[in-house]
Amino acid sequence: MKERYGELAKNILLGLMMTGAIAVAATSPYFLVNMLKQISRNRKYLAKEFEKRKIKNAFNKLKENRLIILEEDNGKFTVELTEQGKRKVKELQIDDLTIEKPKVWDKKWRIVIFDIPNKNTRGRNALRDKIKELKFYLLQKSVWVHPYPCEKEIQFLAELFNIYPYVNIVVAESIDNDVKLKKYFDLL
Repeated sequence: MKERYGELAKNILLGLMMTGAIAVAATSPYFLVNMLKQISRNRKYLAKEFEKRKIKNAFNKLKENRLIILEEDNGKFTVELTEQGKRKVKELQIDDLTIEKPKVWDKKWRIVIFDIPNKNTRGRNALRDKIKELKFYLLQKSVWVHPYPCEKEIQFLAELFNIYPYVNIVVAESIDNDVKLKKYFDLL
């Protein structure tokens, strides 16, 4: 997404997801810039010298790709995400998903266990790929371990991939022979 549409388009989609449909009065020639200032977290794309044309092109590209609906009615613009746009936002959220490392480890292990039926192969593969990317340790087949709080992130992924009933998270105070784990996570 980032490479295909650019950071501006990503910010537009994420902003629309957070705020829902937006109706903007076109009284100012910079109404899109003003809207983006409210919904964007990345200020470098919103500098005063930012060309109005770039913003318009970003919206047009998103509309062209059927990620947003952009309509004008008597000088009032309505912008809203399509279902395809909502899916793209979820992909962006997955790409940005991380597990924060606290300053002090609480000495608890988060164990993610799943037994996902073959009919959900895509969801299982997507979950496994993301867990690997998040640097979980494979304890045994379909059993992954992480030392830091990650329950919300795993629940988000399980819900997103429609595999929630097949995924369990255990918080354990000890695992036998956890020296290998501590070494892997640099906790020694």
